[in-house]
Amino acid sequence: MKAVILNEAGGVENLQFTEIEKPMISDNEVLVKVISISINPVDVKARGYEGVLNWIFEDKRPVILGWDISGEVIETGKNVTEFKTGDEVFGMVNFFGNGKAYAEYVAAPAAHLALKPENTTHQQAAAAAMAASTAYQALVHVAKIKQGDKVLIHAASGGVGHMAVQIAKHFGAYVIGVSSAKNRNFVLSSGADEHIDYTTENFRDKLQNIDVVIDTIQGETLQDSVDVVRQHGIIVTLPSPEIPEEVKTKAEQKKVNIEFMMVESQTKTIREISDLLKKTILKPAVYKTFSFEDIRNAHLEVETNHVVGKVIVNI
Repeated sequence: MKAVILNEAGGVENLQFTEIEKPMISDNEVLVKVISISINPVDVKARGYEGVLNWIFEDKRPVILGWDISGEVIETGKNVTEFKTGDEVFGMVNFFGNGKAYAEYVAAPAAHLALKPENTTHQQAAAAAMAASTAYQALVHVAKIKQGDKVLIHAASGGVGHMAVQIAKHFGAYVIGVSSAKNRNFVLSSGADEHIDYTTENFRDKLQNIDVVIDTIQGETLQDSVDVVRQHGIIVTLPSPEIPEEVKTKAEQKKVNIEFMMVESQTKTIREISDLLKKTILKPAVYKTFSFEDIRNAHLEVETNHVVGKVIVNI
């Protein structure tokens, strides 16, 4: 089968096509013929930075990047009862770990997959896997969102952001989305009640008594977020566990909780995402699609940090 391997971190030219054997599956895995994958910021960081590559894969080389897949089951392990050959499935495979998604076939734990709803394309399903799982776990598991909460979502037009807007609305929250003015209509059409244009206004000057913040940016955004959260409210921060001491101190003084979260492949989460897709509560936005042969340009697109929704590669 065709796969893309990475021998060392660096530019997109380090993504190399090769022919390797189809993976063998274990008793609890299924073999998926991949139709679409999505390119996440973590893919780009792992490809670009040796530190991130080592953090995820330790000293294994070469590696096959990627975690989000959607495709068709062509073989099932002997312990697998929930899927059969021919089923269309999607999921975030083995995150945090080795998903090996940049390939024509992927051996995936059955526990990391869900049935792809008929009303959802493979591109949309791949788009939802990591981004929607991240938004769901941040809002539901960590923030414990409830009806009537005021929720502030940074980068609300991005992959995680636009999923978080939709999930927060589903749980009955009042949602404020931050993005640039050109993405205002997209953010509002995703379900946000209010939009703030970060290029012309500071959310800190406009908001107070926020219950939940989803922070996908950190830096000054995280620091300013502490100012708008109510006492005992929560900021779920996603980019890095390394929170500056001055931000921690400020949060402690205000009695604001800051929780770092990294998404995990979980059966309950991906099947909940499948259900939300089926009910059209979640509508993933596909920004651009690329062919497998053009995967380097897909990486370059994500690196612009101006993606509205998700970048998809069709295998």
